[in-house]
Amino acid sequence: MKSMPVPGVQQQGAYLVFWWKEFALGHLFIAPGEAQIEAEFYKKVTAAIAPALAFYTSTSEQERPGIAGMQFEAWKEWMETAFARWQTETVPEAVPVSVVICTRNRAVQLSRCLQLLMQSDCIPAEIVVVDNAPADDSTQEVVRQLENVRYVPEPRAGLDIARNTGVLHARFPLVAFIDDDVVVHPLWVYQVWQAFEDPEVAAITGLVLASALETEAQLIFEKHWSFNRGYTDKQYDANFFNATLAQGPPVWRIGAGANMAFRRSIFERTGLFNELLDAGAAGCNGDSEMWYRILAEGGKILYTPRAIVFHEHRRDMAGLKKQIYSYMRGHAAAALMQQQQHPQARYRKHLVNIFLINYSRAIIKGFPAYRFQYRTLWNQILGVFSGIAFYYRHRNKANRTTAKTYAHSAG
Repeated sequence: MKSMPVPGVQQQGAYLVFWWKEFALGHLFIAPGEAQIEAEFYKKVTAAIAPALAFYTSTSEQERPGIAGMQFEAWKEWMETAFARWQTETVPEAVPVSVVICTRNRAVQLSRCLQLLMQSDCIPAEIVVVDNAPADDSTQEVVRQLENVRYVPEPRAGLDIARNTGVLHARFPLVAFIDDDVVVHPLWVYQVWQAFEDPEVAAITGLVLASALETEAQLIFEKHWSFNRGYTDKQYDANFFNATLAQGPPVWRIGAGANMAFRRSIFERTGLFNELLDAGAAGCNGDSEMWYRILAEGGKILYTPRAIVFHEHRRDMAGLKKQIYSYMRGHAAAALMQQQQHPQARYRKHLVNIFLINYSRAIIKGFPAYRFQYRTLWNQILGVFSGIAFYYRHRNKANRTTAKTYAHSAG
């Protein structure tokens, strides 16, 4: 067996994402200094892409050709045949989707996001930029330079406030959301549209890949807080909701708000995003709380790894700690609000388990240095406490907020 030198891997490590044409199949982390023996490397690659190959090709491991030692042309021929039914032969120039981008004082990221979205193989029927409590006119200037992009100011600060403004200004039956710090795959809009071919699908989430892993903070986030929900389709419906209700449905597993879409009509049934859960208020988690309400109403949510965006994780540790604090604050507040809607959902027990089991173990394991993923541990703990306190201060207001309907707000 021979070693496999990868330039820069020994010193810096590597994050490898494996693709077949437009399909992301899996990923692999290689640690700095980790020796790569060819046979072992191929085993790791095979294991990384096995779930996706099983899903797309409907074959067992025994039926699939091995990567190691196989001629490339033979492998290519097998993949072409196996993926034939998934290949996109013709892609429309545009589809009836409203893409909403909520942004706040990040003109550089927004400009890059918009430019690449508009250069996609398939573009949305409209793009709505919601300028959330801007400090200047930089966002408006970015939009002014682009055709077919609508600028909507929203003076009230808050991501879910901005999302609701976007929904109310969207003109098309599908409303997709991306963050201003993502880059979309050229087929992202098309794949979002395709995911709603099933009329029962009320909402979808998509695959979020890291655009770069250059700092410790970015690596910590991707390894321990990743937006990536895997490389195979997943369905969440009444069966999932009822089966997990006793412990509190883990709706946070469904996907990330950086890459999600809804039928606009679903907001008439569930109401708009819960503005109590905005960053700066409860913290965040307005997206997962919305998924909870959709499932509670009997709706179906699909995770599709073919709708792909690349996310720019926070580069510095201070930014990561603030982000994780906000996540856990929103997580705790949202969990308790969700139990308020359905008392049989035992989210209080879930929060107790986080403290008594998860955090107790983490405090022991991380002691005394609290390096790498443990660097955010105290931010997590403080965030949960803060979220619980926020809920009990605002619990009487919670139901009134979620009861606001799309139809009422539009009027």
